[in-house]
Amino acid sequence: MQRFKNIMCVLTRRDNHCHVLARSVDLGESNQARLRVVMVTETISVGMGIPEGGPISKELQSALLRDSEEFLERAVRPFRDRVDIYTNVLVGTPFLEVIREVLKSKHDLVVKTAENPEWLDRLFGSDDMHLLRKCPCPVWLLKPGAPTRFRNILAAVDVNDDQQVQGLEVQQALNDQVLQLSASLAAAEQARLHVGHAWDAIDAGSLRGRLLSGFDMHLNHYNETVRQHRRENLDRLLQRLTPDLRSDNLEIQTRLVEGPPREAIPSLASAVEADLVVMGTVARTGIPGFIVGNTAEMILSQVNCSVLAVKPPGFTTPVVFQKPPD
Repeated sequence: MQRFKNIMCVLTRRDNHCHVLARSVDLGESNQARLRVVMVTETISVGMGIPEGGPISKELQSALLRDSEEFLERAVRPFRDRVDIYTNVLVGTPFLEVIREVLKSKHDLVVKTAENPEWLDRLFGSDDMHLLRKCPCPVWLLKPGAPTRFRNILAAVDVNDDQQVQGLEVQQALNDQVLQLSASLAAAEQARLHVGHAWDAIDAGSLRGRLLSGFDMHLNHYNETVRQHRRENLDRLLQRLTPDLRSDNLEIQTRLVEGPPREAIPSLASAVEADLVVMGTVARTGIPGFIVGNTAEMILSQVNCSVLAVKPPGFTTPVVFQKPPD
């Protein structure tokens, strides 16, 4: 597997950093990639008698910086014989500094432990959600306690083609990215790959019994037609897998589930015991940068496993590379 060339691993003092480092080093080895391990320390707050920019605040900031550098070096030392590791301590707001470093060094993957064991309950407004929304490269949030090797990977795709041509092209490109990346990871992990799509033509349950006699049959026929069309689209998507990933050793199961994606995808992830969900995180096009679609956010808030979030081609982050002047 050679999908990534320049990986960033983000550590915090709250992490079980051995876990996320081990995963990042494995990825670095299998991809023959450059690995940079970073840590972000926030700027020392002034006040309480400490003047901004004064010698005391500068000394405290320098001490914190040195301590963070020593922490990073202790963390990466056991892994240095496996892959070349570069370390950086950044200063500022964590998600902003990570994204700026991605832009500066052209990283193509960010790996990070999800912020806490109850991360799903506190994802919104967190550094993790800011990264999912605004980071221009894929973001891999590793669930605390995630298995060393994944057994089941779920690629969540959207094969609904009922939209404008431009939006459809972006959607297809994003589906291809999700599928190729998921298949590559599944092959490397010797994991089972589940390719899932949730379809929801009409809320038949709420309409049934409210329609005139005989309309139930038409409703059933319409829903079955939509289901079959989505099945055909899903099959066509699988046919676009690159030849190197079409292997007898890669077990692929397609999963077409009925229901709103925000409910059906988390349920599917649970049903297949997914260790990792790979999905696109921009649901609307034509808006540069910062939007994670509402459906994607709701899915991310409910899945109880690691998440790899992928942006579509042409995504533009609203974060600028240069820090604004003080």
